[in-house]
Amino acid sequence: MTTTENKKLVYDFSEGNKDLKNLLGGKGANLAEMTNLGLNIPPGFTITTEACLLYFGNPEKVMKELTPSVMDYLKTLEQNTGKKFGDNKNPLMVSVRSGAPMSMPGMMDTVLNLGLNDESVLGLAGQTENPRFAYDSYRRFIQMFGDVVMGIGDEKFERILNKYKRAIGRNAQDTDLEMIDLQKIIADYKALYEEEIGSPFPQDPIKQLFLAIEAVFKSWNNRRAITYRKINNIPDYGTAVNIQAMVFGNKGWNSATGVAFTRDPSTGENSKFGEYLTNAQGEDVVAGIRTPKKLEEMKDEFPKIYKQLINTMNKLEKHYRDMQDIEFTIEDGKLNILQTRNGKRTPSAAVKIAVDMVKEHLITKEEAIMSIDASKVAKLLFKSIDENAIVHVLAHGINASPGAVSGKAIFDSDRAEALANQGEKEIILVRPQTKPEDIHGLYASSGVLTQFGGKTSHAAVVARGMGKPAVVGAQDVEIDEENRQFRVAEMIVSEGTWITIDGTTGRVIEGKVPLVEPEIKGEFLELLEIADEIKTLGVRANADTPTDARKAIEFGAEGIGLTRTEHMFMDISRLPIVQNMIMARKTEERQDALNKLLPMQRGDFYEIFKIMEGKPVTIRLLDPPLHEFLPELSTVMLESQELKMTNALSNTLLGTSPLDAEIKKKNKVISLIRSLSEENPMMGLRGCRLGIVWPEINEMQVRAIFEAACELKQKGIEVIPEVMIPLVGMLSELQLVKSQLLEIAEEIIKDSGVELEYKFGTMIEIPRAALTADEIAIEAEFFSFGTNDLTQMTYGFSRDDAEGKFLPIYLNKEILESNPFEVLDQDGVGKLMKLAIELGRKTRPDLKLGICGEHGGEPSSIKFAHSIGLNYVSCSPYRIPVARIAAAQAAIEQQQK
Repeated sequence: MTTTENKKLVYDFSEGNKDLKNLLGGKGANLAEMTNLGLNIPPGFTITTEACLLYFGNPEKVMKELTPSVMDYLKTLEQNTGKKFGDNKNPLMVSVRSGAPMSMPGMMDTVLNLGLNDESVLGLAGQTENPRFAYDSYRRFIQMFGDVVMGIGDEKFERILNKYKRAIGRNAQDTDLEMIDLQKIIADYKALYEEEIGSPFPQDPIKQLFLAIEAVFKSWNNRRAITYRKINNIPDYGTAVNIQAMVFGNKGWNSATGVAFTRDPSTGENSKFGEYLTNAQGEDVVAGIRTPKKLEEMKDEFPKIYKQLINTMNKLEKHYRDMQDIEFTIEDGKLNILQTRNGKRTPSAAVKIAVDMVKEHLITKEEAIMSIDASKVAKLLFKSIDENAIVHVLAHGINASPGAVSGKAIFDSDRAEALANQGEKEIILVRPQTKPEDIHGLYASSGVLTQFGGKTSHAAVVARGMGKPAVVGAQDVEIDEENRQFRVAEMIVSEGTWITIDGTTGRVIEGKVPLVEPEIKGEFLELLEIADEIKTLGVRANADTPTDARKAIEFGAEGIGLTRTEHMFMDISRLPIVQNMIMARKTEERQDALNKLLPMQRGDFYEIFKIMEGKPVTIRLLDPPLHEFLPELSTVMLESQELKMTNALSNTLLGTSPLDAEIKKKNKVISLIRSLSEENPMMGLRGCRLGIVWPEINEMQVRAIFEAACELKQKGIEVIPEVMIPLVGMLSELQLVKSQLLEIAEEIIKDSGVELEYKFGTMIEIPRAALTADEIAIEAEFFSFGTNDLTQMTYGFSRDDAEGKFLPIYLNKEILESNPFEVLDQDGVGKLMKLAIELGRKTRPDLKLGICGEHGGEPSSIKFAHSIGLNYVSCSPYRIPVARIAAAQAAIEQQQK
């Protein structure tokens, strides 16, 4: 359906409010709200997001049906301002801006100064008695219209502009251009426009307006907007179009434009923060073309306006009950507010703001938790540069987004994205200044460095939103894009060279430097304590070593949900023993190797149990196929061939064959590797099947678990082991394996003379186990959903093959909304989980349920786990803070429903 009949698609600012955000977009809804609050807002009207979505169905019809409403509201705007659109004596100029329901800074299009033409520019010059201002505005309008509306590359206009600036001097600014320069630039711009488009620059303001409206609609589906929506999981809302009377910050030195935050968006400190430029328009601040002044400087330059702005900022933060990002323009000494929105902030700032606002009684604890983006909490654990490291600081810039990162300097976004797609993870995007078109490069990079711009520039805002370190405005860094290098004094840094940026201090450092892992403290700790008060879902850790266990405790784990014993086998000192065990031909030989491994495994479990005192520890018995512990077949065959050649040479020269025994041993390994190789090892001899075929392996592991647990129990340390038997698909498998192991456990407990609380359970990772969970629960005292394998087997995907070969295409073509190995498939895998829970608890009402796949640390999957009644989620130690907050959010959302 594309008809606009009986739909109100245009709203005056006086008709809306902040609750109409989905219809009017964030910008339009807030402009309406501020108009109702009585603030000084330039008048205007909003075309709804609904109109945008209808436009994509039938562009021509929708524009035709929109025209009468737009013209009516334009007439009202003329009456409200006392100016006339396109008039050559008292012209009305408007801005045409996008505004989605969820903030997407810089991703869609804006056109300023619309309504100017060869006639009205004369009227503006006469009306303001400021010809330079009028021609500067016209120059800006042609450039923006040509770029945004007609698709002429902005760099073509910039080349013309830079030619005239260079003629003045090497470091000339836009403000150094005289009226005669601007008139020449306008002539060159119009010539470029006609050459590129094939027709003269449009002089009819009405035509300009409707072309700009269409351009803003279309910008909803431009590459950068689509990329941003995918990264941030923003639905297809469409964008509103805001048409607002222009106010000018470039009228002269009594005018200015800027951006202000009610709190510091980098640190969260409760202090006003912002930047502004005198004699400039808003795009100059955001684009980073000129380095702006700090907001505090306004105290001296515009003292009355500064006081008025501070009062407005306080009023807006109190009204919206959140940190606000405010755009303002001073025109001839008068303050105008152009926009407010909940400000983008770093994860650390988000935490501080939330906790401080609770203490200030501005918001509730529940609102504080819901204000946090759980997916970005892990970014709070930013690395910092080791204070003891000797570093060579190349330059200093503005500390725009905290954290330190080392990476290879890459000078364009396409290359950064291409390298990331090839698996390169350590990339620092280096640009003169970033533009919205660089969104894919920013996403692909670990951090960003720019030569120009301030804390409110595009690079700074987007990096903060992504939680990536950023240093901006490093003006000593002279970037040469053509030769893919930058120069600092006499030093040249070429593409691919390692550098380090410190977004906390603003330093740019030569090479790769030692980084320090972060700690949980201060407001972060307070926020997590609030989350723990609210959440009901337990949070455990996946931890395979004592080091992992200590980190899990530090981050607030309530136990261990998965200890993978095979990782203990991979230790370099143990691997030869494991290989001997696998290669043993006789049971005695195998048992001899296992006897050597027993004290090692017992020591591992002893340390982990001791660290996790009194908390449950779930240990998965050996799961992977045995061939994973053996060397690659091709490697062993090559070594065998080299031995044979050496042996043959020795036989020829010396008449001896000293390597016969070694060759025989290699051949034995080759034979074993071949015998253990499988067509599909992930579905072959592994998990409980391995325990059935070679029961002595499981028996050794259970003996190590219970000997360690009983030894600690004898010393008065509380231990709660939970033994998990993996890859069970049938009750009969579980019965056989459990009966063998239970006997050993009970024998050790009895001999130790202690009482020990323990459980035997299984991992639900085979669809059949989920479908017959009522039977499995007869023997299993707990289920832990292994969602990685359950996803593989439900989809029929081999993860490694899928992610390497076709999943990116599925995501690009939107066959899948997200990677099911990262975000739990609630419709398929989730349905199996729900069924398993229902069936399992029907047999065993006190059945303990958890999840231990990677999904245990992903916010939407955690919320799903809460909704279906799991007792806990388990994730890597560094994801525990994410899980704690996501679990609290799940509890709040359930209460709200």
